[in-house]
Amino acid sequence: MAIAIALILIVIVSVLFHFYSPWWLTPAASNWGEIDDAFTLTIVITGAFFIGINLLIAWLVIRYRHQPGRKSHYQPESKKLESWLFGLTAIGIAALLAPGLVVYGKFVSVPEDAKFVEVVGEQWKWSFRFPGQDEQLGQSDIRFVSPTNPLGLDPDDPAAADDKVILSPELHLPLFTPYKVLLRSKDVLHDFNVPQFRAKMDLVPGTVSHFWLTPTRRGTFDILCAELCGVGHFNMRGRVVVEDDAAFGAWLAVQPTFADTQRPPEAGETTDLVSLGKTLSQVNGCIACHSIDGKPGVGPTWLGLYGKTETLSDDTQIQVDDAYLRRAILNANVEVVKGYPAIMPVYQFSEQEVAALIAYIKAVSAP
Repeated sequence: MAIAIALILIVIVSVLFHFYSPWWLTPAASNWGEIDDAFTLTIVITGAFFIGINLLIAWLVIRYRHQPGRKSHYQPESKKLESWLFGLTAIGIAALLAPGLVVYGKFVSVPEDAKFVEVVGEQWKWSFRFPGQDEQLGQSDIRFVSPTNPLGLDPDDPAAADDKVILSPELHLPLFTPYKVLLRSKDVLHDFNVPQFRAKMDLVPGTVSHFWLTPTRRGTFDILCAELCGVGHFNMRGRVVVEDDAAFGAWLAVQPTFADTQRPPEAGETTDLVSLGKTLSQVNGCIACHSIDGKPGVGPTWLGLYGKTETLSDDTQIQVDDAYLRRAILNANVEVVKGYPAIMPVYQFSEQEVAALIAYIKAVSAP
């Protein structure tokens, strides 16, 4: 009897917790309210099975509890019971799968008037690309990837020259404009997820996946990686800013084209090393592992780093100066700071780029 009472209490508490829980979905910020409907239907179906099965067990425990003189009957097969179980299970599974398949079909069926934006994922940062005035995205290939061409755009493709390249983890989108989101990965499996958009999709190396959405609410929303992609996975974050057409157009207009990023400095033009270093740290994912505010990360924080004495993995101590930073940038896994993994990839930076990164580290190092 105690077991039956416990099961009934579990059902009652679970139902009350569902209706009075403070944890609910955030308001949707895209056209995909149907995903919420499919989710609600899943909760209703699984909840009904949960309530029914537990109450049935409680009733069976009470109805067939032990009583003196009562004997049980062995019935190994019951076609009637099996038919009911098979039928109810089939109906439940179909009701769970069908709405999701219908919504997914719409999720990848892009309307003809949709515009394009590309999302590129890598350990552990996001980058983006919009087509230029020709409304076409240029070709890309992994063999073109370099420190100055991190998205791997084809320099010989005329359609790539006017593509807008956004190397910071902030994406802007206009309100009420449908966009086809193209997704590709430069290294491992990632997943682009904006919870308020109710939209997520894997980025699979070697292929281009896609979905589409229409932003319906102004605001700033977090971009998360929803696929475990390495030790820096937790820090692979970005944000989407949804704004009016005018604000979006003004933002996009000041973003550099691919041709701009490939243009060599003109004669007499000076380069701000700190600004260049900041850009390089964003482009190459440095800030995904090295914080600039003192917070712990996959690698040592850059706040207060310059001039500091670090202990290496072999317990030797070394002062962080220009020479050490140069070695750490070009061949980081030779002198690994104690307590951190040797996971930093090898970069091919020019002397100017190394100097720029050192200048930026020195600039953010000062508290």
